[in-house]
Amino acid sequence: MEYRRLGKAGMRVSAVSLGAWLTYGGSVESDMAAQCLRAAIDNGINFIDVADAYAYGEAERVVGAVIRDYKRADLVLSSKLFWPMSSNVNDQGLSRKHIMESIDKSLRHFGTDYLDIYFCHRFDPNTPLEETVRAMSDLVQAGKVLYWGTSVWEADQIEQAVSIAKQYNGYLPQVEQPRYNMLDRHIEPAIIPTCEQHGLGLTVWSPLAQGLLTGKYNAGVPEGSRGATTKWLDRELNDSNLQKIRQLTAIAEELELTTSQLALAWVLRLPQISSVITGATKPEHVLDNIKAGEVQLSADVQAQIEAILA
Repeated sequence: MEYRRLGKAGMRVSAVSLGAWLTYGGSVESDMAAQCLRAAIDNGINFIDVADAYAYGEAERVVGAVIRDYKRADLVLSSKLFWPMSSNVNDQGLSRKHIMESIDKSLRHFGTDYLDIYFCHRFDPNTPLEETVRAMSDLVQAGKVLYWGTSVWEADQIEQAVSIAKQYNGYLPQVEQPRYNMLDRHIEPAIIPTCEQHGLGLTVWSPLAQGLLTGKYNAGVPEGSRGATTKWLDRELNDSNLQKIRQLTAIAEELELTTSQLALAWVLRLPQISSVITGATKPEHVLDNIKAGEVQLSADVQAQIEAILA
């Protein structure tokens, strides 16, 4: 496993990590989720990404039940807050009240006394950014959080957060977690350069475009798949993208890789990327994804991929 620095921070995270979105505590029963988590940790993944909104706290509990069997210092554990967690008007957003109350709930769910990374899961237009930045900095000061970050923020919002933290001599955000994959490259023009300028790492989610880049839709929509049972893929499951993915699958086969491994290795081609957050519903998915961290794509292969994606 390759381990990369979280931006300019000294902490290192596995280039391939495991996330709990839409699966653990929800669509994947607890025993299988535990098998995936153990397969990940036992094979070098040290970064486990969760959020309080994933199954309304149940994902945190599922992960917490597994990590108790491991040395806590060996793991990089993250969670997030922003989305409403109840009908309580204050149980949402990035107010100081919600931040201070949410961190304690998440720590109880995990059964730990600190998080390595705590993300602001979206930007909150209803809370002064200064309030949010100072509250997150206070969590670092208190030792409940080691690093804080943002998720799905715009470049100018990250700029403002960095500026405010510097103004008050607080802890700067250290990481941004955006969506990024072969079919969604919106972060390349502004977000990646902004993060690089300010020393933020990037831990990207949906690197396989919610399963599209596994190639499993190349011959149609499988029964029971996410494309068949949800609306998550309505925008991207189209002929244009499928034509590209079929060509990418051909390249992967020439390299003796799976389409998933090619897609993950392509994301990891950028040194600004600290980690790709992968999902897995079976341990074999974890092991397949881990192999992507060993793949180095030649300049010729990257040029072929670019010609397809353009």
